[in-house]
Amino acid sequence: MKTINLALVTVILLSSLSLAEDITVTDVKAKYSNNNEIEASKEFKQSLDLGVSSTTGNTKILNINGKYNFSFTKKGYANNPLKVAFDTSAFFTETNTIKSNEEYLANIGFEQDIDNIWLAYMSIKWLKNPDFKNYNNKISLNLGLGKELYNDGKQLLIAKLGIAYNMEDYANTQKTAKFGSLNEFLEYKNQLNKISNLYLKAGAMQNFDDMKKDYEGVGVLGIKFAVGENINLSIEEELSYDNLPPEGFKKIDTKSIIKLGYNF
Repeated sequence: MKTINLALVTVILLSSLSLAEDITVTDVKAKYSNNNEIEASKEFKQSLDLGVSSTTGNTKILNINGKYNFSFTKKGYANNPLKVAFDTSAFFTETNTIKSNEEYLANIGFEQDIDNIWLAYMSIKWLKNPDFKNYNNKISLNLGLGKELYNDGKQLLIAKLGIAYNMEDYANTQKTAKFGSLNEFLEYKNQLNKISNLYLKAGAMQNFDDMKKDYEGVGVLGIKFAVGENINLSIEEELSYDNLPPEGFKKIDTKSIIKLGYNF
């Protein structure tokens, strides 16, 4: 049965890929806290995702998306678990050997359990996407606290609040921006049954220099299915909003994603 399920998913993905005129590699993640996309354990764990997505807003294309993660846990403060996670992705569109809409991202995050419900986090993020959103380099250092608001073994709700220092270097003549921000992140998971998990992630950022006008947010709603040993299928819808986007760019972007993941 596992072999049949994997074969069906593979056929679906390959059929979708054959429709794509442009090829991209992208990633969907919570931008406003630390990164911990896969469950960290004492052993070194890795994850690979490959799928198909459709985007609207600043780009309107059907593309391939991919992502790589690794994570592990070690002893930290008061012998409580310290989780370490890293991910990286590359995004590009190539038509007639001409690349455009490039995006490159790297992110390393640390999450320290303080007690059964509180945690502290830190992350460093780097982003480059000169055609997609005009960032020649975007660097962000994030620090904050989180709390497990609800956990009954089936449903989990976690909230995080922190501050960040951001540096945005633009690809055009727009002046480089450096500013501090307030960041919020909320994550909800619901284990629907043995093989399916519903999740919602929402994050927001407000620039301390002008919190009423300079703010942005992103929301991701998805469902993940186990289709084989260490293999899962995810379907996601992402909506992002930037009230003061780089000059010449739109405020709203959306992504519809289907992806196959493998943990090892």
